[in-house]
Amino acid sequence: MKLTDFKAHLAQHPERPLRFVLPDGTKVAAHAHVTEVARIEKHFIDCGGTLRADAFCRLQLWVADDWEHRLTAGKLLGVLEKGTLVLQRDDLDVDVEHELQFITQFPLESVVAADTELLLHLTTRHTDCLAKDRCLPPLTAPQAISFKSFARKP
Repeated sequence: MKLTDFKAHLAQHPERPLRFVLPDGTKVAAHAHVTEVARIEKHFIDCGGTLRADAFCRLQLWVADDWEHRLTAGKLLGVLEKGTLVLQRDDLDVDVEHELQFITQFPLESVVAADTELLLHLTTRHTDCLAKDRCLPPLTAPQAISFKSFARKP
């Protein structure tokens, strides 16, 4: 989800508390809050030798012992607005960094207004080869297998 769309959802429901939903449907503790809003820039060379760059907005999620803490949509929107100088653009994709057994990053997939909360549904990210045309062998038709080649030789 793009930052501009995310901000629009937050602005529509400023009083609702946020609830993060992991890809498996598990809800993160209700008192979790966003401790950082960052612009992450990545400059890299893919396996085919092409220089690339990417940038996105990362929200760092943290669960502490302050059980009464609830982050509202309006409060997070205010933090995002204060972060305009850091974020620079609203067309960035949004992801959430959360610590489970280890630190993980989940892209923000959708925002749904439920009865009492704003549900932020997270999804999974996968690796991929960005230069398949340059670094993978060309696809060829499968070769016929001869069972004679598997026969025991005397």
